[in-house]
Amino acid sequence: MYLVKKKCEEVGALLILDEIQSGIGRTGKLFGFENFSCIPDIIVYGKGLGGGVPIGAFTSSKKIMDSLHKNPILGHITTFGGNPLVTAAALETLKIVLKSKIMSNTIIFEKLIRLKLKHRLIKEIRGLGLMLCLIMENEKIANNLVLEAKNKGLILFWLLIEKKAVRITPPLTISKKEIIEGCDIIIKILESFD
Repeated sequence: MYLVKKKCEEVGALLILDEIQSGIGRTGKLFGFENFSCIPDIIVYGKGLGGGVPIGAFTSSKKIMDSLHKNPILGHITTFGGNPLVTAAALETLKIVLKSKIMSNTIIFEKLIRLKLKHRLIKEIRGLGLMLCLIMENEKIANNLVLEAKNKGLILFWLLIEKKAVRITPPLTISKKEIIEGCDIIIKILESFD
């Protein structure tokens, strides 16, 4: 990430990071970029910020924000931003995330998932915190795992860009017991494929 920021500075480009999914504690830090040696020029985020209320946000320096007023005039509005309900939800969400153990738990739960999900059909686990994906032996196994998990009450998902991947992104309020139960379901399903 540092190299991308350096290249942006060399050519006069802004580094804009999309923290829609990785922001607000999902990777163990308030924002995902904090796990790397990089500070973006602009951050766009939402989802987790609203604590269940639809929200969108755009953060930058005053200098960059002021530049949106001229040469040319650019809008930086969002459908789900700026009203009293959304901003109150965002403030409360931030208070809870920053004062609770949610962010530190994501790291603990990541370690637990990595420890529990050991099976020959899982080739690799990628990601940080509670934004993980299993790289399976092949696309068919990944697809069948997602579908069979749904039948057993566990919500997993596919990744659009990697057909052998199974996405694990539970709510940040998940418990240790639920993590263990979810991992046990995954392992049982994989064992049934043998």
